Amino acid sequence: MLKEKIKKLFPRTYSFYRQVLANLAAFFYGWPGEKLIVIGITGTAGKSTAVNLIAKILDDEGFRVGLISGLNFKINKKEWPNTTRMTMPGPFYLQKLLHQMVEENCQYAVIETTSQGLVHQRHLGINYDLTVFLNLLPEHLESHGSFEKYKQAKGFLFEALSKKKKIINGREIKKIKIINLDDKESSYFLNFKSDLTYGYTVKGFDSIKKDVAEKCDKIISPTKFEIKEDGSEFILEGIKFKTNLLSGFNLYNSLSAIAVCLAYGLNLEKIRKSLLEVDKIPGRLEIITHQPFKVVIDYAHTPDELLGIYEFFRRFKPDSRIIAVFGSCGGGRDKWKREVLGEIASRFADEIILTNEDPYDEDPQEIIEQIAQGISASASWRGGSAEGGKNRNHLYKILDRREAIKKALSLARIGDIVLITGKGAEKSMVVKGGKKILWSDKGVVEKELGITCGKLYNPTIDKN
Repeated sequence: MLKEKIKKLFPRTYSFYRQVLANLAAFFYGWPGEKLIVIGITGTAGKSTAVNLIAKILDDEGFRVGLISGLNFKINKKEWPNTTRMTMPGPFYLQKLLHQMVEENCQYAVIETTSQGLVHQRHLGINYDLTVFLNLLPEHLESHGSFEKYKQAKGFLFEALSKKKKIINGREIKKIKIINLDDKESSYFLNFKSDLTYGYTVKGFDSIKKDVAEKCDKIISPTKFEIKEDGSEFILEGIKFKTNLLSGFNLYNSLSAIAVCLAYGLNLEKIRKSLLEVDKIPGRLEIITHQPFKVVIDYAHTPDELLGIYEFFRRFKPDSRIIAVFGSCGGGRDKWKREVLGEIASRFADEIILTNEDPYDEDPQEIIEQIAQGISASASWRGGSAEGGKNRNHLYKILDRREAIKKALSLARIGDIVLITGKGAEKSMVVKGGKKILWSDKGVVEKELGITCGKLYNPTIDKN
């Protein structure tokens, strides 16, 4: 709270403080970003997946790689979960990780770079060599002020390409940008300067305007692509690809990783083999199948992400019941989307269980009621009327997320799909007073199903 007051009263002073802090951290650790080829990934959705795919392909090629994402950290062969509750760490921890990568003789650093991290100038002191734009969806609008300012914040990453080019092992490292040409905001990001520009599209070359195509040195466009129940298949430059990651979102994530690795001269056949080996990304459409029904855990927390997941499962399992468990983040974050999430769920789910996600200092019951308003307003809820009547028991409001998951599992029958969204692989839940409760959606599911694998739910308060 004090930081926010200082920021509002003295915005220029606060910005200068952030600049000094970021550069001081880089100086303290010996400017490690100058000794690595740094790849930055930004976008609303898919960043952690794209980061991990890129790191996997580079690692398989024999490079030493480090990664920083909201899901995990990796320095060469050492990997551990990100439990900081910060997708992009503060400047000193960020530079410390980069320094450790240099100490481990890493050649590449792949960094999930968020709009909040960019606004807070955590990226200063890092000389990015390649930047990737995945997509832009309405999110974090309260903190940024508007969608336009949110877009501009993402653009700060691409402005970073204007820094002086590095010389590593006697080789000049080119500045490269990778752009999802199917996103309606792609033109904005194409206008930033770079030595090379790669674009990728699922919609095909015919969908690309001439002025857009002229800004790209290479456009990657798969043919004969097919979204299947167990992944995606497509042909690229005569090579047939198969990925095990589900949904159309992950087709785009895979293409972004392919584009990055092609830009660095990797062999397309080797890229194909690496992608095929990826079975899942933790907490991203992660399926638990030790029972006669499916349990799916996913990080989806925006309307577009939730819609994509529901559409995917309804497409391939039209006769299966969907039991939805979700909430919405507190702390004043994107209140506008709560009713929208409820309305989307009402179109696809047969049973809806509203619960806690990360309430922070907001009243969790009020958050749930706001989501429920979207269900009440829906004229097409599969489960029935949220206002009551003969189907009133299809909507449940259970604050305790563990009890909500338990209820969902008790409702599930053979062939049903239990979709638990909002937290993914997060290891904590933030409640009143900023307290962090150790948490794992997967752990709760496994415990309730009697599966003895992984670290199970522990309601201990995290003091760190």
